[in-house]
Amino acid sequence: MQRNMAMSFFQRRFFSQQRRTQMVARRVVEPCDVFLNHRCMDTKKTVATLLYDHLKRHGFNPFLDNKNMKPGDKLFEKINRAVMECKIGVAVLSPRYTESYFCLHELALLLGCNKKVIPIFCDVKPSQLRVLSNPKWSEDEVRRFRLALEEVKFTVGLTFNSSKGNFSEIVNNSCDIIIGSMIELQNEERMQRKNLPIPL
Repeated sequence: MQRNMAMSFFQRRFFSQQRRTQMVARRVVEPCDVFLNHRCMDTKKTVATLLYDHLKRHGFNPFLDNKNMKPGDKLFEKINRAVMECKIGVAVLSPRYTESYFCLHELALLLGCNKKVIPIFCDVKPSQLRVLSNPKWSEDEVRRFRLALEEVKFTVGLTFNSSKGNFSEIVNNSCDIIIGSMIELQNEERMQRKNLPIPL
């Protein structure tokens, strides 16, 4: 009797571990559909992580560096692949956003790949955002970053003042917009597939 109980316990444990491994493997292979671009120091513990968790609960596979990257991952390779796979980018722009090479690189790549970018201006007005020259960055990079930032500054987005606003409200509003945008993109893809010529 005890032997059967012990066997049953180990079998449950083994299959439970096997299920978890399969779920992790599926998550690793699954392409990201929403890329969350943000400055870590400004918005990771607030808007970015809350939005990531909210999107996960709605069945999306968002990309947030500290949630999707693990030791041994090549930084640019993983980020660039996630940007190219995603359908939508969400740029959480904050007062020190433009000081980050990674933020600007990701934004320029999102726009360069013609991804739809939804800006969230968090504690900053679009007119306050500027790319300053940095001796570590090439002239070409600075030019690319400035063009990307100008484009996103003139994109309709959400604004949020963290001292007065409600984080739940900005996350819910953002998620509603992302869901609506995903539906639009899926409808556009369906229409394009319908209009493809039939091969002879």
